[in-house]
Amino acid sequence: MTSTHQQTAFTNTNFRLDGKVAIVTGGASGLGFYYTKALLLSGAKVLVVSRKAEAWPTVKEFAQAVDGQVAFLKQDLTADLAPTTIVQTALANFGQIDILVNNAGLQRRHSWIDFPETDWDAIIQINLTAVYRLSQSVAKVMAPQHAGKIINIGSMQSFRAGKFISPYTASKHAIVGLTKAYADALAPDNIQVNALAPGYIDTPMTASLQADPKRNQEILAHIPAQHWGDPTELMGVIVFLASSAANYITGAVIPVDGGYLLR
Repeated sequence: MTSTHQQTAFTNTNFRLDGKVAIVTGGASGLGFYYTKALLLSGAKVLVVSRKAEAWPTVKEFAQAVDGQVAFLKQDLTADLAPTTIVQTALANFGQIDILVNNAGLQRRHSWIDFPETDWDAIIQINLTAVYRLSQSVAKVMAPQHAGKIINIGSMQSFRAGKFISPYTASKHAIVGLTKAYADALAPDNIQVNALAPGYIDTPMTASLQADPKRNQEILAHIPAQHWGDPTELMGVIVFLASSAANYITGAVIPVDGGYLLR
């Protein structure tokens, strides 16, 4: 079989996303806001999808400051028509879809013996089923254009155990499997599917861990880089995976963890 791939010269513009359109779920707050900022800074237009609108003004202000274009959709990702609504909104606002960042997620903590089945269902629905359904819908748009990037967000729990967060761990292990399966299935359509796995990042969600002297020291002792990650340290990897510089990378799971998994 003869490949029809055409080689092109590499320049620094390979890292730019000018003219591209991205969807970021949960892209208005937490780490998702940093992914949105990174894409906007690199020239992409972004549809931010979230359940709440409180953080939208901050995102809009940032987009205006960098001359970026952003649109917003308030949407429950587990709703039956969510994938269709998201795709139609992106196309209505920007006319195309080139990048999908499946960032939105849910975590709840309980001991194994007390873990409510309702929490299991809620976590699997948002962390896995919604990712699968939206990826499938977006891929149907990307395949005819013979180009696209799907970036799933994993976790350290994509590799390790989490005895108080078993459904979260199950969902993040499954994200790795889904990433690899879709990477294989969509490769003939020139769609690359990869995952980013953040390590221990300094965010409001991890403030309680950092405030616990014993747990904080345990975590730091596990990180060769000797510090919690800053959210900005995830931005370059998102841009790279979304760009043409990563065209020959698919099915990869990239930890951004300061070496946490080494120990």
